[in-house]
Amino acid sequence: MIAARLSAAVVLNGEEKTVKFPGGRCYLYRIALTDKQGTPYTLDQPGQYLSAKSVARRQRQGIQVDSTDLPVSPSYVSRIVSENVQLIGKSKWNNTLLVKVRDQRHIKALRALPFVKDAVKVWTSPDSLKPTVRSLFHQELNKWEAAPDDEYGFGGANIDLVKGRGLHQSGYKGKGMTIAVLDGGFMNMDRIPAMKNVKIAGTHDFVAFPSADIFKEADHGTKVMSTMALNMPGTYIGTAPEAEFWLMRTEEVQTESLAEEDYWAFAAEYADSVGVDMISSSLGFQDFDDKTTDHQYADLDGERALISHTASMLSGKGIILVNSAGNDGVGTWKKINFPADAKDILAVGAVNRSRKNATFSSVGPTQDGRVKPDIMALGSPASVMSGRGVINSDMGTSFAAPIITGLVACLWQSVPQKTATEVMDAVRRSADSYDVPNNVFGYGIPDFSKALKILKTGE
Repeated sequence: MIAARLSAAVVLNGEEKTVKFPGGRCYLYRIALTDKQGTPYTLDQPGQYLSAKSVARRQRQGIQVDSTDLPVSPSYVSRIVSENVQLIGKSKWNNTLLVKVRDQRHIKALRALPFVKDAVKVWTSPDSLKPTVRSLFHQELNKWEAAPDDEYGFGGANIDLVKGRGLHQSGYKGKGMTIAVLDGGFMNMDRIPAMKNVKIAGTHDFVAFPSADIFKEADHGTKVMSTMALNMPGTYIGTAPEAEFWLMRTEEVQTESLAEEDYWAFAAEYADSVGVDMISSSLGFQDFDDKTTDHQYADLDGERALISHTASMLSGKGIILVNSAGNDGVGTWKKINFPADAKDILAVGAVNRSRKNATFSSVGPTQDGRVKPDIMALGSPASVMSGRGVINSDMGTSFAAPIITGLVACLWQSVPQKTATEVMDAVRRSADSYDVPNNVFGYGIPDFSKALKILKTGE
């Protein structure tokens, strides 16, 4: 789920339109495997399944390739798809497959296979879908407010609350750092002139149904990207304007299901394989269309949910994940979402310009007593650029998280010899409540000038 559940309705000629789900009723199942026997891949030849950049990132941080890095056994995959199912995706870290079936009776045959541990239904197709259309694009800035008289323009408040401008002044703007952004769509990023200089390494759509052009989907990812990537002196400078980005769609905004956790896992592993340094995710889950699959408070241990288990593995691969804490503070759930409960990540809550917590910002701690959120940043509101090319204000931990992502990238650029865990620890230690953390602010609002000093001097 993204910051706010987007409306799937489209009004054309004054009428709301829906279309039958293509191909009729179908189901997605998560197939858990027992092992990786029969794999042709080996730990001493990681170049067969990881990019040189991914291997180099591990080597730089003293991380060894392990069995979780080995791809899922091809012989198991072949045997499974022979049972009248369609393969949608594979997770090597979880040793799972996502498959589509039209007749659920085929799942009985899969469960009988000796190497299948479990088969769980994670998605049922709806009867119909409401088509999405690309929103009108307007090359304009908002008219209700003039840009602040400052080089950073509307981006100044985002970066100044956490004292990040000094990193830029020292020449650290994210150059050489690669960030994967996992979201629901990046509408019009291919058309907005202000985005034309953003360094895009590649794009990937992991959502099975309906597959789409990520630039024609929701603009939530466009807003997220703007907080980091915009470089418009005098109008808006983001927190990592010289970084490179992978844009990945993992969220299907018209439905909410466990399958989206599988998509997220596929994307995280893909991001690792192409060698990213960081992942920015403004997504979170806890309740679904099928209420029998809802997560419970007891699941908030960083491991029980597939998405959180996957997220908890990232630092062990040398990657920093920055994830939004969630916007359920005023709802019935109130707690952080999944995977904000993951271990060794930075979960980010939202504050206003007066450094007070946003009432909607989800709270901690985790079920096993860890401090959450980790830190706080501006999100009530933050300045963003929408898919219409308009700079305005928007609310959510969805925007606090990428503000932090960009600055962590700049911080890491300044100390490339440091590990992912060392960088994250310095960010937490720099925060204003580090000595007295709580379940609303976590460790508090970080100070990136202080974090740099901690990493440079050890103080």
